[in-house]
Amino acid sequence: MVGAGPNGLAAGIVLAQAGVRVVVHEAQPTLGGGARSAALTLPGYVHDRCSGIHPLAVGSPFFRTLPLGGHGLAWIHPDAPCAHPLDDGTAVVCERSVDATADGLGPDAVVYRDLFASLAAAWDDLAEDLLRPPLHVPRHPLLLARFGWTARRSARALALSLFRGERARALFAGMAAHSVLPLEALPSAAFGLILTASAHAVGWPLPRGGAQHIGDALAAHLRSLGGEISVCDEVTSLDRFGEDTVLLDLTPRQVERIAGAWLPEAYRARLRAFRYGPGAFKLDWALDGPIPWRARECERAGTVHVGGTFEEIAQSEREAWDGRPSARPFVLLAQHTRFDQSRAPEGKHTAWAYCHVPNGSTVDMTERIEAQIERFAPGFRERVLARHAVPAAHMEHDNANLIGGDFTGGSQTLAQLLARPRWWGSPYATPHPRIFLCGASTPPGAGVHGMCGWHAARTVLSRRG
Repeated sequence: MVGAGPNGLAAGIVLAQAGVRVVVHEAQPTLGGGARSAALTLPGYVHDRCSGIHPLAVGSPFFRTLPLGGHGLAWIHPDAPCAHPLDDGTAVVCERSVDATADGLGPDAVVYRDLFASLAAAWDDLAEDLLRPPLHVPRHPLLLARFGWTARRSARALALSLFRGERARALFAGMAAHSVLPLEALPSAAFGLILTASAHAVGWPLPRGGAQHIGDALAAHLRSLGGEISVCDEVTSLDRFGEDTVLLDLTPRQVERIAGAWLPEAYRARLRAFRYGPGAFKLDWALDGPIPWRARECERAGTVHVGGTFEEIAQSEREAWDGRPSARPFVLLAQHTRFDQSRAPEGKHTAWAYCHVPNGSTVDMTERIEAQIERFAPGFRERVLARHAVPAAHMEHDNANLIGGDFTGGSQTLAQLLARPRWWGSPYATPHPRIFLCGASTPPGAGVHGMCGWHAARTVLSRRG
């Protein structure tokens, strides 16, 4: 196994459960890939390096099977999953309750209830199909068909056709922008529907003490099954593995570099053609106090979408896609210490945020991000004790899977979701019988859910008989 991110560890666990000897090789000194934490600003402040809020983890069919609580993983649910402040001094709040959320949407209350009540109620069954490869025999075909009919449009088409008010449109824009796609593109509506439904069904929790506890708990469980993990162990060639089966928790560019000599040219060309999407500019702050939101509703949310109206968010995402850092970026922010004081000294706070930028961008977005937060939280800058910024171009230094700052494992366009990383055959198998892929560049794609690794390991076991 190459790579100790959530998918690599998940694949190792599935194989170890089946009695296969597993050795995981990780280039970094710490485990977890995109689920890691570190003291990035001042002593005593814990910051998540990449992922910070984890709805797909608690909603994952794979994670639900594991006794990770026994390995130190505890979930904290904020009072509300997400808030979206507006310039009039109010905020739209996505509550755990569909009804409570709809109550704040004025003329769109009925439509919102009709849209999300059924999706949230059927989340477990829906997630079981959505977190599988696109081309599979669905376990719940009618449910999946109903979802697909609603999700077939872009976020813009869905929001403008269903919602009349700006509050509902802004809320949905923030949800759909997690796709890192222009809101005019397919399948941006599907991402918005999934994330909103998950907020109502399972919440948007954070792991107590930091995302590192996710990677550590997965690693501890793997070791309890007899698996071995070697850190500071970069793999540059597959020659070292002899006749062993190898699973790669890597993106296509790295696979082509490390395993290219073992693969036919046609498949290598497919790997080289794989497209990476926009990157992220990330900021972490040590704060002297909580963020002073003008809209007090934001204090109840673990995640705050900072970007204003639907049109503003759409413009920001379109500019990042077109290669232009936005002057007013859409900012995705998490305020962990409002709900988990273990991450900062007593009375102090942290904040975690990023915006989308062109892939490989070196532009410093600090001023633009902080201006957006100050717009909805006057006095924010006065509470900053220290900050840590990572441009998109530098993200690969800490995690080689983040090509150009792309944390989704590759662009999530409709075509590339269906061809992740190729159109035909198993997405986890390669033309070589002993080399398999298990990273976020395989279905179902980005997110801390472990399902890419789960499916890849099951593919290996089926081919081993």
